[in-house]
Amino acid sequence: MPDSSQTESAAGANRLAQETSPYLLQHKDNPVDWHPWGPDALAKAKRDDKPILLSVGYAACHWCHVMAHESFEDPDIAELMNRHFVNVKVDREERPDLDTIYQQALALLGEHGGWPLTMFLTPDGHPFWGGTYFPKQEMYGRPGFARVLQAIAEVYRNEPDKVRKNVEGLSDALRNLAKPQAAGEVTPEVLDEVAGRLAPEVDTTHGGLGGPPKFPQPTILKLLWRAHLRTGDATAQQAVEVTLRNMCQGGIYDHLGGGFARYATDARWLVPHFEKMLYDNAQILELLTWAWQGTGDGLYGERARETVDWLHREMIALDADGQPTGAFAATLDADSEGEEGRFYVWTEAEIDAALGAEADLFKRFYDVTPDGNWEGKTILNRLQAMEPADPATEARLADCRRTLLRTRDERVRPGWDDKVLADWNGLTIHALAEASAAFGEPEWLASAERGFGFVAETMQVDGRLRHAWRRGQLKHAATLDDYASLIRAALTLFEHTGRPRYLDLARNWTATLDAHHWDRDGGGYFATADDVDDVIVRTKSAHDNAQPAGNGLMVQNLARLHYLTGERTAYERAEAVIAAFSGELQRNFVPLCALLNGVELLHRGLQIVLVGDREAADTQALLARVHACCLPNRILRVVGSGDSLPEHHPAAGKGQSGGRATAYVCRGPTCSLPLTDPDTLDRELAAPVEPASS
Repeated sequence: MPDSSQTESAAGANRLAQETSPYLLQHKDNPVDWHPWGPDALAKAKRDDKPILLSVGYAACHWCHVMAHESFEDPDIAELMNRHFVNVKVDREERPDLDTIYQQALALLGEHGGWPLTMFLTPDGHPFWGGTYFPKQEMYGRPGFARVLQAIAEVYRNEPDKVRKNVEGLSDALRNLAKPQAAGEVTPEVLDEVAGRLAPEVDTTHGGLGGPPKFPQPTILKLLWRAHLRTGDATAQQAVEVTLRNMCQGGIYDHLGGGFARYATDARWLVPHFEKMLYDNAQILELLTWAWQGTGDGLYGERARETVDWLHREMIALDADGQPTGAFAATLDADSEGEEGRFYVWTEAEIDAALGAEADLFKRFYDVTPDGNWEGKTILNRLQAMEPADPATEARLADCRRTLLRTRDERVRPGWDDKVLADWNGLTIHALAEASAAFGEPEWLASAERGFGFVAETMQVDGRLRHAWRRGQLKHAATLDDYASLIRAALTLFEHTGRPRYLDLARNWTATLDAHHWDRDGGGYFATADDVDDVIVRTKSAHDNAQPAGNGLMVQNLARLHYLTGERTAYERAEAVIAAFSGELQRNFVPLCALLNGVELLHRGLQIVLVGDREAADTQALLARVHACCLPNRILRVVGSGDSLPEHHPAAGKGQSGGRATAYVCRGPTCSLPLTDPDTLDRELAAPVEPASS
């Protein structure tokens, strides 16, 4: 009698066709008997006494596609997988909590993480071995996947003690990772020390930290920019600017369509890993806004505007009827027509054909040569023409870019993962609202409000957020990152609109985190809620990854809530989060920059109060001066008729001077004199902010 796996395979046991994730749907026709993560897969593994083969990836991942084509589409490999394992596919963007756990397990095994993640688990979900990409045949110094499958199946069957030993060791280590070191208060002086150690590590020629591959790392760059604003440190400023300028002019930036790729494979930012991620572009947009406010450099402003244009043109998610939702989609693939970067690269002949008489000018500025600069093709860039040409020449080049974009639009497009992720949308809404104020673009604020409205109205069930939505279907409980990003977005929208609903939502979501994510024993927030029952451990970390850590963002959110509402409990909770992770600074401060940026905001909050009708011309004149300045520690309140400040706010009870809109700039418990003249407000905003206790 055939075993159950053979029977199900013959009947077509791939269970991904009913999923909503584009990544999972990419695998629905594999001969592998894929299961989505869930109780059915675990129950089958226990019933059949088979290990679980967990494969984690995402729709825009190039090496995920490679492994799929090489192995998961191969009937012989699939037969091995089906015979020996219960095979589970996970979209890491849908289940970042699961991905975090098993990436940590892989790191504990001494392996570098990444995607595709390939982990082998016991039937109850505990890891005992793993890796990332495995080629079909042995190459790149890695064993062939068939040999890996056979070896793991044999170990599981014949050496249970070895499996048990690995499981116990990894389980203990994973639990310990959820117990970070506490060491008390982190003073603002630590920020200068950290910035002083980080800035010299930045490549002074090309920018970026470390060697290739180079990632944008905006949270680190924000810490350095804050240090420059706080201390006037020229080294910190140069570190940020050399990185941003090379990114803006390098191939990591899409010079035709806007938006940044995920990382560069080389030291010069020339060769991107071509996938575009929403979370990267949201964070880079905020950093570009800061740099433009701080320097007035037109390059930063141009790239910010082009990135917003790209978000609105290509990244608005659609509903089940194909109508725009207002929320933002997740990713664009690196591949099209089976090749990485095919959509984005050019030959000289293609440039000549598209541009005609203007081709020679364009080729000179954008590094187009007969032999190309990457695998015989050209990645458009301006690394050899960093400085702007005269206005007439730049106008001609802009016409050339528009022509090439129209030509490129006729190509087969990369895959689009149009699911809406709560945390990534929170990052984008915050950045878009901030950029709207800085650049004087009210439609960007309206766009941010539309995106927020969709998430708040569609992605909540009984007051609890969900993490992912696609084409009418909600998936998975929200994580700490979802709440933290959306709380920040809500607070930002409250500052820019004054609508109480945003502040109310921020407070409600914070209360949900306190009720379901707070570690009552050690402080800090767990990634998953206390009623999520399909993870083997509740992780707790303040380490930034490609996006800022939820605990770091919550320090910033709690600081803003304290300043905006006067609630002492928010300040105390922020201090408790900092204390919970403070000991980690001695081990490695580099991934704790969001937390450290929160420390600065908590202790150096710059409270700006404008008393007047928000829409009145004199109030708008003062607001324009506030938004022209780069003020990362700004907490802004516009107090109109019928509004009031919290009782203990340093500007409570202060009114207009001479019947005109009036600004008060408060540092700690002390506020400036009433300011009605925009130039005088400029000078006050430029004054240094000293640390202040609250």
